[in-house]
Amino acid sequence: MTTLAWVVVSGAAMSVIALVGSLTLVLRTATLERLLLPLVAFAAGALLGGAFFHMLPEAIAAMGAGLDTFGALLAGFVAFYLLEQYLHWHHCHDVECEHRPVGYLILAADALHNLIGGLAVGAAFTLGVPIGLSTWLAAAAHEVPQELGDFGILATAGWRPRQALLLNLASALTFPLGAVSAFLLSDVLEVSWLVPFAAGNFIYIAGSDLLPQLIEPTSMPRKLENSVALLAGIGLLLLTAAL
Repeated sequence: MTTLAWVVVSGAAMSVIALVGSLTLVLRTATLERLLLPLVAFAAGALLGGAFFHMLPEAIAAMGAGLDTFGALLAGFVAFYLLEQYLHWHHCHDVECEHRPVGYLILAADALHNLIGGLAVGAAFTLGVPIGLSTWLAAAAHEVPQELGDFGILATAGWRPRQALLLNLASALTFPLGAVSAFLLSDVLEVSWLVPFAAGNFIYIAGSDLLPQLIEPTSMPRKLENSVALLAGIGLLLLTAAL
């Protein structure tokens, strides 16, 4: 399979993940709440593992260990801070989150987030299929709890389930758009800087959006479960880096 085909297939697969939100319609709230935090912990580990074991080493190999690489890393971190501060974008990973009147803002922010993620994955594929797939894997791990939380907000805030699902899917289509665009533009533009930029995104999401949810007071067995899930996410990306 050609690299472009990998980009197209991975982009389409990421969009399909948006459909996982429909599980909120068939699973009990208690079951979802039981699953979400371990999923969040696993996602945080995968994002950190993807950033430190795959994206940064590949970026340094392609761009060198200079200011360009680490400047792009910091820019990615700061960019997502600004998104959260000024667009009030903050993914909810709790099916009982406050239902702020921001349904369309959630979708718009998701579309932008997915576009940036797609650009990063497309750029990663220009460095090779393995780094592209590992970047996709880390991003996909985060999409599952994100889509469950976001869809739960839309559905319980009065949106019809089919409408919420279709609009969520539509916002996810910016991912393959970004991935294919970055790959095709790599012939005329330098897109490798998007890899450390995305690593900064991943580190910010894990550190600011996900990990704080795991340090809230809870029982010791749940703390242990979340810690194991976090380490499993890191370990999976470490394993793929070692293969």
